[in-house]
Amino acid sequence: MTTADDFGFGTQIRKSPYFDATVRWGARGFSVYNHMYIPRDFGNPEQNFWNLVNEVILCDVAVERQVEITGPDAAKFTQMLTPRDLSNLAVGQCKYVLITNAEGGILNDPVLLRLGENHFWISLADSDILLWAQGLAVSSGLDVQIREPDVSPLQLQGPNSAKVMQTLFGDSIMELRYYWLREVDLDGIPLVVSRTGWSSELGYELYLRDGSRGDELWEKIMSAGSDFGIKPGHTSTIRRIEAGMLSYHADMDINTNPFELGLERLLNLEIEADFVGKNALLEIRENGVSRKQVGLTIDCDPLEGSNTRFWPLDKQGESVGKVTSAVYSPRLEKNIALAMVSSSFADIGTKLTVQTPFKSVSATVVEKPFFDPGKKIVTAA
Repeated sequence: MTTADDFGFGTQIRKSPYFDATVRWGARGFSVYNHMYIPRDFGNPEQNFWNLVNEVILCDVAVERQVEITGPDAAKFTQMLTPRDLSNLAVGQCKYVLITNAEGGILNDPVLLRLGENHFWISLADSDILLWAQGLAVSSGLDVQIREPDVSPLQLQGPNSAKVMQTLFGDSIMELRYYWLREVDLDGIPLVVSRTGWSSELGYELYLRDGSRGDELWEKIMSAGSDFGIKPGHTSTIRRIEAGMLSYHADMDINTNPFELGLERLLNLEIEADFVGKNALLEIRENGVSRKQVGLTIDCDPLEGSNTRFWPLDKQGESVGKVTSAVYSPRLEKNIALAMVSSSFADIGTKLTVQTPFKSVSATVVEKPFFDPGKKIVTAA
């Protein structure tokens, strides 16, 4: 039997409270995200995809570290971080937001949770927003405290996730709405649960507030899900590309602005608040962008795994962009991808050439997302 010690990891990269449990349940490989190990391999990624879309999977996403903002000026400071209007964010509600720098570049695309009038968590993608927020606070003149709390989320995702949650917490948990949260206690284990997740399937996130209870929590959830086909899993590249969900450092980074990604819906540039990047984003809106993110289908044999580097795109020998995320979808029976291309080549139906590591193949610009564009699955009651 594989044990945690068999991986030979050192102490400079943190392990999640669920690390030993994931190894015990079959984790075969890890990567590093927010200075912490995250399980990326429980076997066949296609089977992981089917487990997700047909039943339910439990994923260790403790790497989604929380930046906690408290204090009398917490709401005002949190609005400084994002161009999304937070004036209507209620206590108990979550929002997907962007954090931008002074040039309008994206530093992170977290989920923001409001636990109290002056109590926020920023549930991070992979970048050091704790340091960014602490630095801004120093010069802001606002009365806030910013820290990383002892909070480690799990994702319970898939069509049977609600049945597992009902088994764990009773019928009242079914009243939890999409992008809302609730503070709960599970046999003495302190949690915040939200109806969110990085899968575009019906799902929940369970934020453990005591890292010493990680192994216990994992086993309770797996036991509760035993009648519903639960499997240990990892975030599915196949499903997230089908949904057009973005991965930080892959599909966007500090040099990417929201307009290039078509994320204008997350910008409220007319609000009174002087958030970081406001002037730059107003200028970009005025001048337009020279590149855009698009969906692609790639015309070749099914890809094995996903791309591990950016693949160049050209049009009749002219460089026009790059493929940022690509994978074969067994459900759609085609290779699908997200790409960043020059605006002149972003129209639906445009034919391009992809330079894969193996050969040059043709690709076509298509609508995204590739599956369930109306988000009927994830928002289902």
